Amino acid sequence: MDQLETKTPGVAMPERTPPTSSKLANGQPTAVATQPVASALIHVKNLRLRTYIGFNPEEKAKQQDVTINVEIRYWLAAGVFHDQVADALDYKLITKQVIDLVEDGRFLLLEKLVADVLAICSAPPQVSHAKVCIDKPHALRFADSVSLTLEYHAGDDDSVREKIQ
Repeated sequence: MDQLETKTPGVAMPERTPPTSSKLANGQPTAVATQPVASALIHVKNLRLRTYIGFNPEEKAKQQDVTINVEIRYWLAAGVFHDQVADALDYKLITKQVIDLVEDGRFLLLEKLVADVLAICSAPPQVSHAKVCIDKPHALRFADSVSLTLEYHAGDDDSVREKIQ
């Protein structure tokens, strides 16, 4: 079993020198990272959904397009260097939760929508940073879109986080 270092309480870090080679399921050798890797960054780009967003009567009556961009930085578990699926961040599950929230929700403000999506993206314990930007195309007559970005940083004052939830 791999030895783990702990730099952040409760977060397992890969050992400093991962193995230099490994074998695929068919027995063929494959390269494994030779440099230590502590974190990864996942991007979900241009997730196009429809939701009820706005407080004007026409906005409440008809769904509108939104475009969602997400960045999630998370601490890697040592098992990902050995193809252990259970040790990976499940970005498909996170994206599904975002889709369900957006498509089934009704929001008066873009700020509320972005904050709710950010809460989903920052929920897994290994997430150290998350950034969500949501565009509302056609919100202004002469602009391509209006967008809002919110960020989460692990370790930020929890009292601030509680105020926005």
